[in-house]
Amino acid sequence: MNRATENKIILIVRKTRLDELIARHNTRSQAQFYVEHLGADFSDYEREHRQYRETVQRAGEILSRLGRVQVVDRSFLPNFLFGKEDTIVVLGQDGLVANTLKYLDRQPVIGVNPDPARWDGILLPFRVEDLVFIVPDVFTERRKIRSITMAQASLSNGQVLYAVNDLFIGPRSHTSLRYTIRHVKREERQSSSGIIVSTGLGSTGWFTSILAGAEGIAGPRKGAGGKAAPAGGFAWEADYLYFSVREPFPSKTSGASVVFGKITRESPLRIESHTPDTGVIFSDGIENDFLQFPSGMNAEITVSERAGRLVI
Repeated sequence: MNRATENKIILIVRKTRLDELIARHNTRSQAQFYVEHLGADFSDYEREHRQYRETVQRAGEILSRLGRVQVVDRSFLPNFLFGKEDTIVVLGQDGLVANTLKYLDRQPVIGVNPDPARWDGILLPFRVEDLVFIVPDVFTERRKIRSITMAQASLSNGQVLYAVNDLFIGPRSHTSLRYTIRHVKREERQSSSGIIVSTGLGSTGWFTSILAGAEGIAGPRKGAGGKAAPAGGFAWEADYLYFSVREPFPSKTSGASVVFGKITRESPLRIESHTPDTGVIFSDGIENDFLQFPSGMNAEITVSERAGRLVI
């Protein structure tokens, strides 16, 4: 087949719910029995699977006419080496786009919604048939790109973890993390269920739910005229992050005053662990991709020099 260019295109795909069920239960019939035994509609799993597989095939056919295509499953992202000139096409949902962005270093990402009737796709502005026009525009730099700020956790042992939505610094299970938190000119020893650090992209998710819970207890924020301030996050490209401490416990040895703040490159968040072996840091809800955060380890949380680049 003749290709229009020799440009490298990486197509990121994922397993469907049906794929995961078959992997767990060995056969399709056993997966069907399991789903229907729970009272769920197995045909919905089949429709989703069929739609996604057909979209993957169509995307591959279109992209192979435009450049050199390599298909990568999301499970290989942590170890995959992306080239500086690669163009990335992600066949959604939104979470797959976010998960892909944190492993990139400014390569452009094209988010494709494989099932618009099923997924809203905030990060998936395109359909598979759009690729024939979008990809050549990206090759020639004629498409607009939106920058997405990323968070970065740097440990004192040299390890680094990036986040597109949020970072979690806390215990591995439902216990407490003990640590010292330092931000600007404030310092405090704390015991809490963890710290959430949010980017602009992630600010309408976990971060918003934390604020909503706090407002439910303390009362809503007030805007002009005494009306409740509208809920919402901050800009994807904002050059700052926000942190919030979850369930800080005040005691004789731990405080609860440094619980919320803005992080910039000039004012990073610094945390020193006092928890022997259950402290972890993970990003974007991927709990199995984490850094150990034991006693004596220091973490610096700041705005990353890396930025995601989403084609719009």
